[in-house]
Amino acid sequence: MKIAAVQMDMAFACPEENFKKAETLVRRAAENTPDVILLPETWNVGFYPKEALDKLADEDASRTSALFSALAKELQVNIVAGSVAAKFEDGVHNTSLVFDRTGACAGRYDKTHLFSPMDEDKYFVKGAGIGTYALDGRRCATEICYDIRFPELTRTVSVQGLDFLFLVSQWPDVRVPQLHALLKARAIENQMFVVCCNSCGMAPGTRFGGQSIAFDPLGSELASAGTEEEVLFADCDLSVIEGIRSSINVFRDRRPEIYGR
Repeated sequence: MKIAAVQMDMAFACPEENFKKAETLVRRAAENTPDVILLPETWNVGFYPKEALDKLADEDASRTSALFSALAKELQVNIVAGSVAAKFEDGVHNTSLVFDRTGACAGRYDKTHLFSPMDEDKYFVKGAGIGTYALDGRRCATEICYDIRFPELTRTVSVQGLDFLFLVSQWPDVRVPQLHALLKARAIENQMFVVCCNSCGMAPGTRFGGQSIAFDPLGSELASAGTEEEVLFADCDLSVIEGIRSSINVFRDRRPEIYGR
């Protein structure tokens, strides 16, 4: 499978501009006929306009759903639409929607681990579930930024037979080495492809690092991006999954009865 990661430099607190740019970049990515197109975290508003969040958030994620459902169907491509600040009845969520080649919504995930050092937990509602779905017959899951620091979440979804983990993020440049280490570890320990789409550019007080990256189940780097806006392409040889799981089957040898919490 070919994955395209749209490393986007979004305009802070400007959803109109960002929706137009996201569509342009997705169309550009589709020219190279990927199987999946991936966007970064909260691309509609940036991370994140506290004072105006409630007004800027996508009501019921309806605009996001309408745009990417139509694009997925038109371009005949699977789209993991990053995440957006989306307003629902109980408040604003950091929400990721996934659309298959027919335009149908294949999955939704609301960020479960909110980044308290930047008060995300005070402005967003915590998600309460996991984000697994199937694309082209392959089991996939989405995690959002800070989630990658919690291996319990990744193992919870990976024991279901995961082939791809997509991480959408707004990770600052000063901690990109940590991000890459976490992604590589998740790929190796769960024997799956891990593809990260990180944002780039500036928000008030923070420079985001870009450097989106893809790892195979052996921890080998398949592709990596620079620090500016670009579309990264990664070719994923699915036979690698079967090879490593047949030779070193860590899921068969797990001892869940002794792990407790």
